[in-house]
Formats: sequence, C-alpha cells, structure tokens
Amino acid sequence: MDTAYLDKFELKLEEELLRLATEGKMLDGVLLSTDDIDNHWKQHLAPEYMADAIREVSAYPVVSVAWAAYLGMAVAKGWDTGWSACLEQPYTSYYGPHRFDDMDEHIVQQVLGLDLEGSEACAIADMLRSCGEKTVGLIRYEHIEPQSVMAFHIFARAAKAMFRIGAALQLYRMGYKFEKVKLSDLTGSRVS
Repeated sequence: MDTAYLDKFELKLEEELLRLATEGKMLDGVLLSTDDIDNHWKQHLAPEYMADAIREVSAYPVVSVAWAAYLGMAVAKGWDTGWSACLEQPYTSYYGPHRFDDMDEHIVQQVLGLDLEGSEACAIADMLRSCGEKTVGLIRYEHIEPQSVMAFHIFARAAKAMFRIGAALQLYRMGYKFEKVKLSDLTGSRVS
C-alpha cells in the first residue's frame, strides 16, 4: 500500500474541509483535535463505522462519509462532558431507531441536544453535507478503481478526515481553541 500517497490525500482533504468550515464561520482556520478523540476513532469506532458505511457508499456516497463527522461531534461532546463514560459506549449507542440510517438525527437530538429544525442543527447539516460532497468529489478526482483495495483505503482515510472535522466543529462550538503559551510563563508555577 502506498502510505505516502494516502497520507498526502488525507492531508489535502483535511485542508479542504478546514477551509470550508472556516469560510462557513464554523472554525477559525485551526483543526482542533486531541489525541484522545483521534485514538478513540482508530481503536474503537473505525472498524464498525467502516462496516456500516461501506454498504452505503454506492447508493449514498455523501452519507457514507458525512455520518463520520456526526460521530466525531458526538465523541467530542463526550470527551468534554464525561470521557470515561464515552469510552465505554459501544459504537451502536450512536445509532438512531433505524440504526446507521438516522445516526445523524440521533446524534443531533440526543447527544448534542439540538432541535432538528433549529437554525444551529440546520447549519451543521448544511456544513457536513458540503464537507461530504467535497470529500466525495476529491475521492472521485483520484480516479481509483471502484471496489479495489486502494479504494477501500482512500475511503477509510476520508472517513477519518470527516470524523476529525466533526470533532473539531464540536470542540469549537463548545469554546475550545488553541492558544500559544510561553514556556517561560510556566516555569516556577504550581498547580494547587
């Protein structure tokens, strides 16, 4: 597998998604992230998500990647409100009544606590749809043979990037931001 090619694709995709979210005023030019959230995707959620999403990719390509962003939002919310409980939640706890098909609505209503018809939920849906469309467009631009091993790996990287953009959107919604800290300011300080 050409890891360098996949890394380059993933980085390009993340940059495009970050640009979209920044233009949409849902991020401020920085992809907020934590190792906790990123590792939770890789170690606990990605295999089951991929099994669900891969079945949807031909009929619903945008949904197959966009739902990863909703999942990222849910995990970021859990990271903020109760990380140990979030770590214990099985992937299927993010399902809606129709399992994967309405995962987005379940997360928006039950995890994020938003009204589906409210302006904030609609803005999130519009942004994640745009990100999903951009992602599918970039995958198609690669001209990879459908149903090949490389197609699977590109799709997996795309789902990971969407998960990360969703987590960043939620972290930003909750007021997180990166700040530069001078190491000299920390010298001699104590936490009590």
